[in-house]
This record gives sequence, C-alpha cells and structure tokens, in this order.
Amino acid sequence: MLVNFQFKFFSELSTNEFHDIIELRLRTFVVEQNCSYLDLDGKDKKCYHVICRDGKGIVVATARILPPGLSYPEVSIGRVVVDENFRGKGDGHILMKECMKFIKAEFGIVPIRISAQKHLEKYYNAHLFFSTGKEYLEDDIPHVQMLFTPQFSEQ
Repeated sequence: MLVNFQFKFFSELSTNEFHDIIELRLRTFVVEQNCSYLDLDGKDKKCYHVICRDGKGIVVATARILPPGLSYPEVSIGRVVVDENFRGKGDGHILMKECMKFIKAEFGIVPIRISAQKHLEKYYNAHLFFSTGKEYLEDDIPHVQMLFTPQFSEQ
C-alpha cells in the first residue's frame, strides 16, 4: 500500500527525482502502452509533482498537478501513473485521494478538469469525476475530458 507521498513544485525536485518520475512515466506510457509521444511537453516546469516511493526508495507512483490556466481554466491532474507491480491493490485510488487533498490545501475547493484515457473512466468516476461529453483521440488512444465539481461532492 502506498503511504509515502511528497508534493514538490518542479523547482524543488532534485535531478534524480525528476529522472525517476520521467523514467516511470516513460516505462508506463511509452513502453508498456506502446505509444510514441512527447512526454516532456514543457508543462512539468510549471507543475507540482507527486512522488511516492516504495521501501527501497524507488518511485512507484506519480502524478502532476497543473495550476489553473496551464491546460484548462481549472486545476488539473495529469500523468497519473502507478508502477505495474503496485496495480490492482487500490494504490491508484490512494494516489488520487492524495492529489485531491493536496489540491484542496493548495488551491481551495475548486473544480478540477482532467483528460483521462477512456478505459479509466470508471476509475475516475469513483473520485467524482464525470465526463463532459468530449471524447477524442490523443496519441491514438481514446480519451475523455472529465470534470470534478466540488458542489456535487463531499471533498
């Protein structure tokens, strides 16, 4: 179970931390999902990054929190990933709950808009994100835009 979470703005990350975050993202999104895309989109430099390590200090989960105006008018969560050896145990849900708690502390009780892989829609529904109806292909993978609206939740 994931328990060791750190939230750091890009400028607070060490070179090793950023390397380990990118390594996990590339291993998952590029290699595992067999998808060639430009992960380094320039947004990382303006984001908060979530780091979760296992007992050996290896980064096993990460996400980035995008401030309002960077991808959407609202705050956003992106590049959500859990190492394949830690999946299926509820750790992804813990990661999302930690992201939501951080956003509430940093930005207040605000709407959150995300771009989710379509096959993960029910996962995000469990965190009260609901489809806006906008579906699209991103890097040849079906995606759906989803919105968390605080007045309809118990944040």
